[in-house]
Amino acid sequence: MLQTMPLFCECGWLLNAKLATSHCEGDSMTNNPARRRSRASHVRPLVFWPTFLLLIAALALSIIDLQGALAVAGGVNHWILAHFSWLFSLTGVGMLLLCVWLYFSPIGQLRIGGAGAVPLLSRPRWFAVTLCTTLAVGVLFWTTAEPIYHLHSPAASWAAAPNSPAAASMAMSAMFLHWTFVPYAIYTVPAVVFALVFYNLRLPFSTGSMLKPLLGERMQGRTGQIVDAIALFALVAGMASSLGTGALAIVGGLNQLMDFPTSPSSIGLVIAAIVATFILSASSGLKKGIARLSAINAYALFFIAFFLLCCGPTTFILGFGVEALGQFLSQFFRMAMMTGAAYKDEWVGSWTIFYWAVWFAWAPISAMFLGKIARGYTVRDMVLVNLVLPSLFSIVWIGIFSGTALSIDMTQQGLLKQMLDTQGVESILYTIFRQLPLSAVMIVVLLLVAFLNYVTAADSNTDAISNLCTDGFTADGVEQRNMWQKITWGLLIGVVSWIMTSFAGGVAGVKMMSNLGGLPALLIILGSAGSLIVLARSGALLAPPVLTPAIGQKNVREYP
Repeated sequence: MLQTMPLFCECGWLLNAKLATSHCEGDSMTNNPARRRSRASHVRPLVFWPTFLLLIAALALSIIDLQGALAVAGGVNHWILAHFSWLFSLTGVGMLLLCVWLYFSPIGQLRIGGAGAVPLLSRPRWFAVTLCTTLAVGVLFWTTAEPIYHLHSPAASWAAAPNSPAAASMAMSAMFLHWTFVPYAIYTVPAVVFALVFYNLRLPFSTGSMLKPLLGERMQGRTGQIVDAIALFALVAGMASSLGTGALAIVGGLNQLMDFPTSPSSIGLVIAAIVATFILSASSGLKKGIARLSAINAYALFFIAFFLLCCGPTTFILGFGVEALGQFLSQFFRMAMMTGAAYKDEWVGSWTIFYWAVWFAWAPISAMFLGKIARGYTVRDMVLVNLVLPSLFSIVWIGIFSGTALSIDMTQQGLLKQMLDTQGVESILYTIFRQLPLSAVMIVVLLLVAFLNYVTAADSNTDAISNLCTDGFTADGVEQRNMWQKITWGLLIGVVSWIMTSFAGGVAGVKMMSNLGGLPALLIILGSAGSLIVLARSGALLAPPVLTPAIGQKNVREYP
């Protein structure tokens, strides 16, 4: 890598000229609607088919021998976490530091798509779509259940007694760690890199494009498609497991309101409704479907957070939240870089490192969507909207929801821990809201929000999946809909999730296989960070603009 950088420094002007030439040639092709539709109708076989067949194989293996599949996948996953925990922790913190550098560096002033590029979305809509893409259904159920686990089974390195004030404080700090700055930094860096290479350097819609400045032309052929397939499998398997978990949570909530027992048919109805909605949303396009649903969902999230703040233990939420946030910030680097090696602490691997693996597994493809919707804004804007604002939202959300859960459990003799042990994760949120005014109404609202939360995350990722599997998808066709691909992947994810949840003992098998993608995805993210450094050193992004049509406008100046 150190030998590569000087070469880019000497040849940056040549890279600019070549890209500018290919840009002009590309415009002549992509401005032809028939040619663009023809190219966009083809599937990238090395991306589509391996992922499709691997998902079917994972499903079949889980049906035939679930315990055997879990044992093998669990063993590999444990080996990865045991041997590479240091790399997950170091890379996560490194991504955050790189985001800080991006914000204050000259690259922060670059506009995605060129100096005159027109934004795809308004700033409020952009933030809503970004927030909903990265949150999914976990923000509802795990931000109330996870702190209860930490309260009663704290990390050995915390030296805190179970169910003590010290354990409660550290539980909140762990929530801030797992759900705020580091996860969003893991998404932000590859999102920025992809936005720059896709729009400004006019490279294909591929994870390989994020690696091309570092690794060269080899990432544009079969190697690049194989990298795409690995990242795609991790995301699709993760979506299937998340859909199954979300469907079970919604069925559990419906069962508290009416006679709606958990069964294959009830799970199938919920999954069918979710899949139909997110396919329709994704197929309606970014501005009509995805953006509108995300805006509705964002307003709903703010509403239930405000309701719980006002009707819950308000004084405790505010006081304890500020105190725990201070503790988290003062011990951030120690907590973020813990590996459990000194204390032989399995908690770190089971929670923090496991979370990093999950975030990394989802990041490459999700980041491509986040980069795609950033057209027309600066890199500094991207850091603000993809990292700073979502992290602040999560801090407030965790302060309210996790704070309420800890308060109820500590003041009511471990009520939530009992519910967690007997009825599962999804029961915690419903138990909390049953103790508040208008509980029946609010549980209905919670169900609607849980439904929207999954839909607004799935429609964004389905959009990215269809773009990734489509040959000839370029920066000039970012609003193409690729409907049949979205329908195909949506139905496949739904069927796999339903069969796993209803007939194969749960989504654990697919989820474990998704998490195995954490290490390869980490290497992709590291490579994208290397590409960013190479581009910064070469001057390819900071060179004087050339006269080419900017995206969304004609006859204006654009950075190559």
